[in-house]
Amino acid sequence: MQISVIKIVESTTVDGPGLRTTLYAAGCNHRCKGCHNPQSWDINYGTMADIEEVAQRLLATGEDITFSGGDPMFQLEAFTQLASIIKAKSNRNIWCYTGYTFEQLLRNPKALNLLKNINVLVDGRFVEELKSKDILFRGSSNQRLIDVQKSLKVGEIVIYEPMNLLSPLLMKYKRVDNSSLLTPHS
Repeated sequence: MQISVIKIVESTTVDGPGLRTTLYAAGCNHRCKGCHNPQSWDINYGTMADIEEVAQRLLATGEDITFSGGDPMFQLEAFTQLASIIKAKSNRNIWCYTGYTFEQLLRNPKALNLLKNINVLVDGRFVEELKSKDILFRGSSNQRLIDVQKSLKVGEIVIYEPMNLLSPLLMKYKRVDNSSLLTPHS
């Protein structure tokens, strides 16, 4: 099977926590006003690549992985196969950006097959009027970071809390003399 890829960017820090490798896919039917990547709407803007080869390239980086675009759901079968290969060969954390809502995807049995291999879904169309630089990993405040595996397990949406990323870092510090200054533990 083939997948239409615009580019693969290694060691990015904007598409999820830590150093990640992001696959930008071609194809999107949302056409969001103010989209930062409108050329990605056209499936023909990307280069067709073999899914096994793409998986090997993503795995070779040693980094967690993000699917972006365009909209990966535009190539649902290809991304389902790609995510399955990655999860079968590694324990990589996979994030996926989509203009669809989680609720819409749950109504699609084929999308559910992809969701079973996604850790965090950034869902919802980009809404220019809700654009914000004060939110992590999203372009507009209507978009949600969904912990997919927990959500599927409990049967309701569980929001992924990016602040949890700071917990291990903050645990290395302690308060000194009842002040707000923090110093490293010895």
